[in-house]
Amino acid sequence: MFRDLQTLTGSRVIATDGEIGKVTDFLFNDQSWTIDYLVVDVRRWLSRRDVVLAVAAVKEPDWSKNVFQIQLTTEQVRDSPVVDSVEPVSRQQELAMTEYFGRLACWVDRHAGASSIPTGTEYPLHSKGDPHLRSVWHLTGYKVWSAGAEVGRLEGFIVDEPVWHIGYLNVKAGDWLASRDVLIPTHSVQSISWADHRVKLHRNR
Repeated sequence: MFRDLQTLTGSRVIATDGEIGKVTDFLFNDQSWTIDYLVVDVRRWLSRRDVVLAVAAVKEPDWSKNVFQIQLTTEQVRDSPVVDSVEPVSRQQELAMTEYFGRLACWVDRHAGASSIPTGTEYPLHSKGDPHLRSVWHLTGYKVWSAGAEVGRLEGFIVDEPVWHIGYLNVKAGDWLASRDVLIPTHSVQSISWADHRVKLHRNR
């Protein structure tokens, strides 16, 4: 069965010895379109806020009740990576942008006409982060383009339950007066741009 990931955000996460928190995001590979990690808010009982849990640690979820049982204890979750250690592309680009403009801060100060930040720029990554790891939450709202024109806006992701595979993008197509939801297969995606906030499709309009 297919599920909308937006309806699963906020799901309770239960360890072998008690509840640990709620799902705030999903991280997936933009080539295979499989979900690799859950981002879980555990600030109720830990000093830090978000941890990343591999999908492999999740037992058969109770999809109807939005409950994820995991094969970890609360102590093992305590030792899990924090979200900043498993950085999706958006986070890598934000850090790279900060580093880039940090080096140019003095130059920008001396040139009043060069104070605006250029748009549409992919910044060079110096980390060893996965260049294909994406955040569901961050991609929501990206513009969807095909054949050189905008066709809609990304509203959600449809996942195949048993295999954690994102099979479709839920796209709001048309203008606000005549908009409709369209499901686009993920194999139709050609590329994703962080700089332009754009998903480009292989197929024509």
